[in-house]
Amino acid sequence: MPTATPPEGPGPVALTFDRIPTPTGEALVMWDRELRLRVFDWAGYEPRMRRLLTRHYGPTEPKEAAAPKPLKAALSAYFDGDLTSLDAIACATGGTPFQRTVWAALRAIPAGTTLSYGALAQRIGKPAAVRAVGLANGANPIGLVVPCHRAIGANGALTGYGGGIERKRWLLRHEGVAVQ
Repeated sequence: MPTATPPEGPGPVALTFDRIPTPTGEALVMWDRELRLRVFDWAGYEPRMRRLLTRHYGPTEPKEAAAPKPLKAALSAYFDGDLTSLDAIACATGGTPFQRTVWAALRAIPAGTTLSYGALAQRIGKPAAVRAVGLANGANPIGLVVPCHRAIGANGALTGYGGGIERKRWLLRHEGVAVQ
């Protein structure tokens, strides 16, 4: 399974973006010159996405173009039921070393399963960092592909999701997870 690559040095990253229709709403995707996915977010959450972009990459003005065919094909396959198709998407992220560790651990959660924030903190060797894991999860710039929707509360409850709780519920059900 591809993992996120190390961050680039300081300074803006040249990004290109597209809007892609999905069964659960329009998605915004951004990729770099090497065609690595840098952003996946939902159209209704564009201000949040822009804040994350600035935080991770500094000021940037992405240009608009059609998404690379392999990216569109993998996303389409996921929504058509091939739940492992997202694993083939190459990603790169900014963020702190701790955030990148959390995001790599999220990518290791198989489709159709969930993990509590506490279990995720234990998985990365930081059992007392549950709150920090939750904050890193919330700063994930590559939702869906870095599957932050698979992180849930210790009691099995659906907790916050940058795309909204109903979308999180839809994604988990799509993956075959019985949700409350």
